[in-house]
Amino acid sequence: MTRMIMTVILVFLPAMLAAQKKAEEIRKMHQDPKAYIAMLENPQRDAEQKPDEVIATLGLRNGETLADIGAGSGYFAFRFARHVGDRGRVYAVDINPDMITYMNRYIRDKKISNVVTVLSVPDDPLLPDTGIDRFFVCNTWHHVENRPKYLELMKRALKPGGQVIILDYLKKELPVGPPPEMKVAREDVVAEMEANGFKLVREPNFLPYQYFLVFSVR
Repeated sequence: MTRMIMTVILVFLPAMLAAQKKAEEIRKMHQDPKAYIAMLENPQRDAEQKPDEVIATLGLRNGETLADIGAGSGYFAFRFARHVGDRGRVYAVDINPDMITYMNRYIRDKKISNVVTVLSVPDDPLLPDTGIDRFFVCNTWHHVENRPKYLELMKRALKPGGQVIILDYLKKELPVGPPPEMKVAREDVVAEMEANGFKLVREPNFLPYQYFLVFSVR
């Protein structure tokens, strides 16, 4: 029995240590605004994230109001802004004050009029109760605290026919993203959404490392 336990430890210990190292690297990067922004805005990210294809798949309309939850540096938020036009609005929501500051500077310097930043908290997006056409949540859902409460607030904010779009990393070892133990599996997201009054209406599958789920209120 002792030999078996030692064998298991020797087999799994390197993977555990690697996962802990990766998690620590991610934590440190989040604490270094410049490094985090450089990662988010790295042009090589486009090959894996495929932002143009994501936006084309969503079919954004002029005048829409979107909330980008966990907007970070505005990687998607500023792209959305170009598609919803002057009559549209994008709420760029993040819990990190450094990301809000970065986006505010970008908004000022580029004279962008249809993006509004929101410094939120982990269990509340701090958005108006009504008026959102779509919530967009990319690589952020695993950070959200008290998700049933968060979903209730989302539901309250959505216009009739509104959507919640969730993109996040597949729960397995990947060359990008956090270690598996930090992720939420695709099946768990669907179950969680269904348990809180949503239904899966679309599931595009062109992203190499992420699931792409579109929900509406049931």
